[in-house]
Order: sequence, then structure tokens, then C-alpha cells
Amino acid sequence: MAQPNIGLGIDIGGSGIKGAPVDLTTGEFTAERLKFATTEHSAPEQMAGVVGRIAAHFPEAADGPVGVTFPGIVQNGVIRTAANLDEAWVGTDARALFAEAAGRPVRVLNDADAAAVAEVRFGAAKDVPGVVLLTTLGTGIGTALVTDGHLVPNTEFGHLEIDGHDAETRASSAARKRDGLSYEEWVHQRLQRYYRVVEDLLWPDLIVVGGGVSRKSEKFLPLLDIRTPIVPAALLNTAGIVGAALAAAADDDPGPR
Repeated sequence: MAQPNIGLGIDIGGSGIKGAPVDLTTGEFTAERLKFATTEHSAPEQMAGVVGRIAAHFPEAADGPVGVTFPGIVQNGVIRTAANLDEAWVGTDARALFAEAAGRPVRVLNDADAAAVAEVRFGAAKDVPGVVLLTTLGTGIGTALVTDGHLVPNTEFGHLEIDGHDAETRASSAARKRDGLSYEEWVHQRLQRYYRVVEDLLWPDLIVVGGGVSRKSEKFLPLLDIRTPIVPAALLNTAGIVGAALAAAADDDPGPR
């Protein structure tokens, strides 16, 4: 039986760092993912060490491409923003740092962009024409914009100012937990307002919702009253890992390096 084409995806988030080998033909994990907690102020060197541990943990992906997501803007491998991680990340050449830790070349891209790459290839945005907005609801709100299957990288619609607040500080999944809101309260007081603003700005044909809370989409998506069709990410919270591996393997550049 032929060996599958395997890449390694590593997804850095505000609460955890997780990685797994990915069958690039099917988008499925070929082994159980490995996860580490993200401390509140993880310095670049500390996090690079975790990336190196994850890379070493999966020898079956040793010869494949490595992609790493980051919750911020990434241009040419350099971190430009890090809203939910240590400020020391800003200006860091993450591509060089992670490549040294992993012992091979690494592709680095925004976490929401990676999720969109995966959803376009294998998930809810596959073969969807027009404008698709992906939002990841987690520690913050990540966004990715796709037009006719092509990614517009590094959008930051989670940081829109809405009613005098940075949107993600009120409408993220972490904000719901912080403020002790039920799903109904979260939708009616925070989330619906957010989606109505972004749909008025972008007029998307579809909104895809990812992030950890997407596993509980039945608790809140049906409560939203917006004009745009909105669906959970098909790959749920695995999209970042899958998209990172796909982006690293891609001949064409679907997002920031």
C-alpha cells in the first residue's frame, strides 16, 4: 500500500499549541494530535521549544512540509501583531525561529487564514462561489476572507470597533465565559451585533464559524438572526492544523509566509 502524502500542521492559539500529521490528500490526521497549554505570557523561545517537541513527536512526518499557524498578522514569516500572546512576538522572525526548532523549513501563517485554506479544500467552503467569511471564535475572533476560492490574507475583522469596543473583547467565546453569559445572552447581546456589522461591510455569500466553540454550534448558530447563511466549519477545531499543513505543501502561495 502506498505511503500517504503527509505534512505536519501545528496550530498556535491563545490557550494551546497543538499539532498532528495530516494526510494531504484527504485532510485527515494520521495520528492523534499532541497538545500543550499556552501560558499567558509565552515567550517566542519557549513556544519554539514546544514546536520543536511536536515536530520530533511525529517521525512519520519527518520528510513532509511543516506549517505553523499564529494568532496574529504574519508577513514574510515575521509576526506583526500578537493581541493574545506575549508582546515580545511582535517583530519576531517566526519562520526562522520555528525552522531552527523543527530542524527544517517551516511555513508560518495566520491561524484563521490556515483554517480557511482547510475549509476551502475539504470543508464548508469547498466549491462555494463568491465571498466567504470565516470567523474563529475563541480567545479572540480571527477572520479570513475568501473570494471564489482565493484567500485575501491577514484580515482583522475581529478587531473592528463596534459600539466603542474592540469587537473580540465582547463577542469572542472567551468573552462569553469571562462575563458568565449563556449562549442565548451571548448571541442576543454580543454575537448578533457583530455579525450584522461584518455582513453589512462585506456582503458575504456564506459565513463559516470555526474555533473550539464550533463543536457546540447547535447551541448558538440557530439563534442568530442575520441575512447571510452561516454554518459551522466542517473540520471544526482541526481546520488550523490541516490548513497549516496544506499551506506548507502548496506550490501556490494561498496566504502570508
